[in-house]
Amino acid sequence: MSTIVTLAIRPALPDDELNALFAASWPGHRTRSFAPVLARSLLWVAARKAGRLVGYVNVAGDGGLHAFVLDTTVHPDERGQGLGRMLVRTAAGEARSRGARWLHVDYEAELTPFYTSCGFRPTAAGLMPLG
Repeated sequence: MSTIVTLAIRPALPDDELNALFAASWPGHRTRSFAPVLARSLLWVAARKAGRLVGYVNVAGDGGLHAFVLDTTVHPDERGQGLGRMLVRTAAGEARSRGARWLHVDYEAELTPFYTSCGFRPTAAGLMPLG
């Protein structure tokens, strides 16, 4: 019997929980404070299973019609079950309800099938490294 995953919009997320999820999910993650990021976010969605943080996605806004998906993260133990799509689709609906009309995402080429399955279509974009 599988445990139900619950989603929450803009819940309190302590740094220790987010850092643990990111450390498990992103090689080379360095512990940091997420407070400056969350303070500037339009919204974020957190997924919990049996009380444990297993997924997260952040959405930044421009104060107008554009919003940006950032840091889609699913714990490695929970991947391949549709949780990432659930997070992104929930974030998209919430961004729409907050006035966004365009949702952007940047991703590595190998993630094209995932983001296509979430409803994104590839577009031309530019990227300038600043550091």
